[in-house]
Amino acid sequence: MQSGHGGRGLRLLHDTGLLKAILPEVEAMSGVEQPPQFHPEGDVFEHTCMMLDAMPDAAPVELAMGVLLHDVGKPQTQTFDERIRFDEHDRVGVEMSRHICRRLRFSRDQSAQIISLVENHMRFGMVTRMKLSTLKRLFGLPRFDEHLELHRLDCITSHGKLDHYEFVLNKLSELSEEDIKPPPLLTGNDLIGMGYPPGPLFRQILSGLEEEQLEGRIATTAVAKEWVLRRFPKGQGA
Repeated sequence: MQSGHGGRGLRLLHDTGLLKAILPEVEAMSGVEQPPQFHPEGDVFEHTCMMLDAMPDAAPVELAMGVLLHDVGKPQTQTFDERIRFDEHDRVGVEMSRHICRRLRFSRDQSAQIISLVENHMRFGMVTRMKLSTLKRLFGLPRFDEHLELHRLDCITSHGKLDHYEFVLNKLSELSEEDIKPPPLLTGNDLIGMGYPPGPLFRQILSGLEEEQLEGRIATTAVAKEWVLRRFPKGQGA
C-alpha cells in the first residue's frame, strides 16, 4: 500500500480472489461504472488502483488507507438518472471505513485520520465557493497535507483538472497558521466574568464569535466583548 505500486498489489489480490476474503467492501468496487465525463479512466476499482499507483513511495499508511477507502461507499449509493450519481457516498463511506479500521486493528489515532480523509474528500469540489471561515476550518483539519494530497491524486487519475488544488495552494500561501487557527478571543471564563451564567448559550456565543473571527470581522478582545453584549443581551436565552 505504501510502496508506490499499491494498485498493482490490489489488482493481484482481486485477480487471485483474495481481495474478496480480506476486503469485500473494496472488491465490491470492481465493475461499478462512473460517469465518463468525470472518470474516463474506468470503474471505481480501477480509479482506486490508479490512485494507489500514483502515490509517492513511503507515504503515510493513513493516506494509503484513505486513498483505498475514499470511494468505498460508491457501490451502495450508485444511482442512474440523467447520469450516474453517488450521492452521499462519502457519508456512507465513513461508516464503512470505521468498521474496516476496527476489523483491521488500526489504532484510534490512525482510524480517526483515515475516516477523516474519507469524510472530507468531497469538500474540495466546493472550495472556490466556501466562506473564508469554512475554508479556514478545512485547512485546519489535522494533517491537512494528506487531505490535499488525496485530492491531487483523485484529480490526476480521473478528469485531470487541478484548478481546485491550485486554488487551495494559493490560499494557503496567503494565510499564516494563526490566520487559520487563531487563538480564541474569549473563553467561557471570560463570559462568566462578563456576567453570563454558564449554560448552553455559551456554545452558541463562542461558536458565533469564532465565525466572526475567522471571517476577519473581529480581531480584538475588546471588539469581541462588544459583539457579544450586542448580539446576546444579558438575561435573554440564559
